[in-house]
Amino acid sequence: MTTILSSIALPFIGVDTESFMVMVAAAALAALAATVLGRWIALPVVVLELIFGIMIGPQALGLASPDQFVEFFANLGLGMLFFFAGYEIDFGRIKGKSLNLAIVGWIVSLLLAYSIGGLLAWAGIVVSLLYTGSAVATTAIGTLIPIITDTGEMRTRFGTYLLGAGAVGEFGPIALVTVALTSTTVHNIFVLLAFVVFTVIAAFIAVRAVPRSWGAIERTFESSSQLAVRIAVVVIFALVLLASGLGLDLLLGGFAAGIIVRLSVRGRDVAILESKLTGIGYGFLIPFFFIFSGMNFDLDSLISSPSGLLKLPLFLALFFVVRGVPAMLLYRGVLDRRDRLALAFYSATGLPLVVAITTLAVAAGKMMSSTAAALVGAAILSTVIFPLVAIQLRSGRVEGDVDPAVELGRKVEGFDDAPLPT
Repeated sequence: MTTILSSIALPFIGVDTESFMVMVAAAALAALAATVLGRWIALPVVVLELIFGIMIGPQALGLASPDQFVEFFANLGLGMLFFFAGYEIDFGRIKGKSLNLAIVGWIVSLLLAYSIGGLLAWAGIVVSLLYTGSAVATTAIGTLIPIITDTGEMRTRFGTYLLGAGAVGEFGPIALVTVALTSTTVHNIFVLLAFVVFTVIAAFIAVRAVPRSWGAIERTFESSSQLAVRIAVVVIFALVLLASGLGLDLLLGGFAAGIIVRLSVRGRDVAILESKLTGIGYGFLIPFFFIFSGMNFDLDSLISSPSGLLKLPLFLALFFVVRGVPAMLLYRGVLDRRDRLALAFYSATGLPLVVAITTLAVAAGKMMSSTAAALVGAAILSTVIFPLVAIQLRSGRVEGDVDPAVELGRKVEGFDDAPLPT
């Protein structure tokens, strides 16, 4: 099969089919390992995908090498990843105190991140306070969703505050990447505003149009036309293409598409639709992004540089300080000390945006390879360690914290048994 594919594909687009096959196999093995290890430890599959990517990459076993064809799939996976990040935001649930606290908390995190980043830049430890500070002020809510779903937190009052903090901790950095971390900042602000206006109009049209045609769309769930899935895919790639065409980051397009699809299907039984989109995203495209990122991980810079190794625990601590301190201070009126500490650990978990920001920084010459590797390494450790600590802190508290209003809302919207990405 590989020989046939090679003879067809190589003369035209130069596909390294052997590397492609190794990456596909690595994605399957990562999922298998996560399933087996899941009996003892809640280890996100994205962590294993990154680790497997490092292992098969040119700096370890050398079984596969990244090329433009695989990079194309990785970019599609990144767009799908942030589609799910936008899709999981339930504005009806997090509005009010949860959203307000989340916004103030992220602003405080940003001030802390840039202050500490400035000190590190002054000391010569990092090159740019802007990129480093932005990376440590993120929250990987998309990565956390499967964990908090499995532990029952999605239906708790604590979960509402966590979703608010995660939504802002993911959207804020995306907007920041779009505006502040690119050239011609003033121009990008106007472009961003135009994109936001377009997204709002598109969301309004979708919300008005879907109810009228939902019956016809729903009848295609089990047919070969798969109309609902195709419409969702069109929305995703159209907004990703629009964002990229306007000079914005593709993350913003995927994120906006997720919000639009979520608003348009609100109040309907979408378990089947979610299952199909999850299969496309987490079953095929998204693993390419993490494995590709692992293959590009500069392991040599990290292990050959004493300063790089020292930066890893430093950045891990900074993740907790920057995102954890606001959680401990601002949520005193709504959560007790133990729950605030759990929220701090959850909020300090970061990975996808850290990978994206460090990639941009290295390409722009604003970050050393050893610093980028240390940041990504610290993000991997945060994704492994911090949720486990938070789960232990919340042990025995989940059942007693179930919010009746959330339960009612989920039943009305049809999300009660909807599968979530793992």
